[in-house]
Amino acid sequence: MAREKFAQIYARAAERKGGDAALESLLTTPLTNEQLKQISDDRWLSAFSQKVFQSGMSWKVVRSKWPNFEEVFFGFDIEKMLLMPTDMWERKATDPAIIRHLGKVMTIPANAHMIHDAATEHGSFAAMVADWPASDIVSLWQYLKKHGQRLGGNTGPYTLRIMGKDTFIISQDVEAYLRQTGVIDGGRDTRKSLTAAQEAFTAWQQESGRPLCQISQVIAFSSGDNRV
Repeated sequence: MAREKFAQIYARAAERKGGDAALESLLTTPLTNEQLKQISDDRWLSAFSQKVFQSGMSWKVVRSKWPNFEEVFFGFDIEKMLLMPTDMWERKATDPAIIRHLGKVMTIPANAHMIHDAATEHGSFAAMVADWPASDIVSLWQYLKKHGQRLGGNTGPYTLRIMGKDTFIISQDVEAYLRQTGVIDGGRDTRKSLTAAQEAFTAWQQESGRPLCQISQVIAFSSGDNRV
């Protein structure tokens, strides 16, 4: 099946959302590389940790509790996270000020190590993320999954987008579209599917000149149940 032109996808999304202006108002604008590089490592750890806790939980509840997390975990300062012994982590996991979940709490030191190691090699974690090419963004997803904890699936990609890195996301609506049009036909997270998705998004980016995040949002808005 021939890949659908992005202009066709956009036209369908605009019709469903009430016109071009309405659709454009829904689209995300990523940060520039220089803006990304200004984000400190502690903010990355906080963002990854928040998204880990939101997985399977009410996002609203996690957000409301997050100021408490910031206080309990010393603002997610990387050096402090690396110095805390295991028994201290276990005690903090029982603190009623946060959402008590030992497994998710223990991702904080693990992901602090990932961020620290990347910063040692690249100057900062943000520098590594900013310089990662959009033409192989799925390899950044794989990096997060391999070197971090609980950052597989859409957890890593969603965090990247929230922080301003340009990335597409294989959400439920996007996955359904990719399968319907034959872009992917196997497991969503297999290397074959990720490579095929990357190739399709790169082609749409070259065709449209738009960032990856907007392309995946337009695809999502072009199908599924999200009409006006």
